[in-house]
Amino acid sequence: MATTERDYYEILGVERTATDAEIKRAYRKLAQQWHPDVNKDPTAHDRFTEINEAYQVLSDPDRRGRYDMFGRAGVGGAGAPGFDTFGGFSDIFDAFFGGGAAAAGGARRGRPLPGADLRYDLRITFEEAVKGSEKEIEFPVLVRCDTCLGSGAKPGTEPTSCPQCNGRGEVRSIRQTMLGQMVNVSACPRCGGEGRIVETPCETCRGEGRIERRRTLRVTIPAGIDEGHQIRLSNEGEVGPRGGAAGSLYVAVHVQPHPSLKRDGTELYYEAQVSIAQAALGTKITVPTVDGAEEVEVKPGTQPATEIRLRGKGVPHLRRGVRGDLHVLVDVVVPTRLSKRARELLAAYAEESGESVETGHGGIREKLGLG
Repeated sequence: MATTERDYYEILGVERTATDAEIKRAYRKLAQQWHPDVNKDPTAHDRFTEINEAYQVLSDPDRRGRYDMFGRAGVGGAGAPGFDTFGGFSDIFDAFFGGGAAAAGGARRGRPLPGADLRYDLRITFEEAVKGSEKEIEFPVLVRCDTCLGSGAKPGTEPTSCPQCNGRGEVRSIRQTMLGQMVNVSACPRCGGEGRIVETPCETCRGEGRIERRRTLRVTIPAGIDEGHQIRLSNEGEVGPRGGAAGSLYVAVHVQPHPSLKRDGTELYYEAQVSIAQAALGTKITVPTVDGAEEVEVKPGTQPATEIRLRGKGVPHLRRGVRGDLHVLVDVVVPTRLSKRARELLAAYAEESGESVETGHGGIREKLGLG
């Protein structure tokens, strides 16, 4: 049977506009209330897990941004492999004691630290966003050192097990609290949580196992992408020190506005100006589209604010590929300056139609200076 996944903001009881401080404050309060060691309610464990899952996403700016845009699908969904439900131990500890059990930057104990994620701001044209394209980008990045193959150790030598933590990458201390003994786990200060130390560093990378290079990549821009969307390229970020896994590259897309077309999701809008005579008698106008100029018929008697819809001339849906429509909004322009002949003809039209355009003393011909 299908179940409805609760919104992370709802779980923490905060607004979608909540600041980082407000999110952390709400998390601390709920963690104290629902911790299984404190709350004996049978549902406490599941509730505590749910609270931690929400905080893991909303406390990380990148993951929060992806969640706001794509929902749980943007952050791998609930219970996704590798999602550390009880991660952020320092925040749980802090919720009770106001202190901090230091974590090794979120790294797994005894393993090399992962590399950082990178962001690249890419500017594309309006047409490229609608139709999709391929762009070549170049950026500096830390890559694996070819001399030591990422180990950080001079060729012919190997990293050794850290003597302080015996290769575990972590040190533990026990603290007595009102709840009993609390084991505080923190990264080993000597090896930084890796469990290994390099005694004879590589001369090329100075023991880091990575060096800076410029990388060139071709990025596929999907049709229908919009301003502010990000494209994630896994394993294209920085490699971690001494053999750590590579992070991701996030390509943030910025779309140049079109000079005359306005976009709203998959729909495009164009404001076409026609004269009174064109609206009354009908005409053909040229409308810009992302596929090139197109001739559109304005039917006789067209009224101001009339909408002419061009099916399938809008923007493709980012996932389904179905294109939206182009809406041509007709604006009938009233002239502010008329020649003498134009005034005579307009006055004759008003009299022929029996229209009253008097705004004070005198008739239409007097108002137009025709006697």
